[in-house]
Amino acid sequence: MRCVTEPLALYIHWPFCAAKCPYCDFNSHVRDRVDEARFRDALRRELAFEAARTGRRPLASIFFGGGTPSLMAPETVAALIGDARALFDAAPDIEITLEANPTSVEIGRLAAFRDAGVSRASLGVQSLEEEALRFLGRKHDAAQAIAALESARAIFPRLSFDLIYARPGQAEAAWRAELRRALALAADHLSLYQLTIEPGTQFATLHARGDFALPEGDDAARLYFATAEEAARFDLHPYEVSNYAKPGAESRHNLAYWRYGDYLGIGPGAHQRILTDGRMVALRRHRAPEEWAARVERDGHGTAGEEVLAPAERAREALLMGLRLAEGVDPARIAARAGIPFAQAIDPAMLAALLEEDYLAWTDSGRLRATEEGIVRLDALLPVLLR
Repeated sequence: MRCVTEPLALYIHWPFCAAKCPYCDFNSHVRDRVDEARFRDALRRELAFEAARTGRRPLASIFFGGGTPSLMAPETVAALIGDARALFDAAPDIEITLEANPTSVEIGRLAAFRDAGVSRASLGVQSLEEEALRFLGRKHDAAQAIAALESARAIFPRLSFDLIYARPGQAEAAWRAELRRALALAADHLSLYQLTIEPGTQFATLHARGDFALPEGDDAARLYFATAEEAARFDLHPYEVSNYAKPGAESRHNLAYWRYGDYLGIGPGAHQRILTDGRMVALRRHRAPEEWAARVERDGHGTAGEEVLAPAERAREALLMGLRLAEGVDPARIAARAGIPFAQAIDPAMLAALLEEDYLAWTDSGRLRATEEGIVRLDALLPVLLR
């Protein structure tokens, strides 16, 4: 029997950027020229292909990510939203998010994106400090970022933006001051990411040869706790390790990932997870944009790999995602989505030890969550907790 009780989340990937940021390991590509009509048609065709396979299901959210989806023409966004609404049963309050950068070209399109059906914008601000923006390779300055936030707040009913902290030499007092400036401009959601060194990036090369160092250990933890303290002053609370929202303003699309719900992934390099007849099918698209488009034109889709995940792998994924949430994980849901009892997914002796050390805790409602001390150690805790 097909499982259709939960609504879908739909991710659409636009892989092109004006420039590659030195910290970024996302599937993004710089091109002198993009044949937008070709990629628009390919995205629409792949979406139709997946809808035919999945069946007509409720649709709770659409997320345009990248890359830089605000480089798309608003007409492309409108066409994809129209297709999604035609192929699925969109929720009356469907959340439709589009990522944008605070450059003048992209901000000039915000009203047109709203007219196309986007209800939530996510701006890649990253910093309000000029030196930090240059270090991070951003194409905007602080004044542009502030102007973009003010424009977006006037256009969209919901707004989020990103900041990156734990940068080289960043002191706690300086971060608190920068964050207060940002929070004064915030609407209902912020994503506050600790800078990490990802393999294959320009920063990985520079860091390896000693060009810069990042705050680590207790220094990084102090910045994390300072982040939560400052956000709380503005009634934004961490519902996930790096995401802060006012009550009710959490990203419904991202919650689908963290709660291990079903999601479709369309476009170059996109991933998806669909539970059907008790089988979790994991799929990934070809990463190279032109090769992906050629496969869609030939086959109707650009799938590079597809597999049925074993129950233990499903449980592992669900726990890796779910323990990032402040609400934690529901053992019954883990069992239902993974197909094995919760107790089989974890090392019971290690769970007992982590509970004893107050890194994990059981809530009154029977959920397992990471404590404040556990959150900053999740990367170390999870490998030893999971079987």
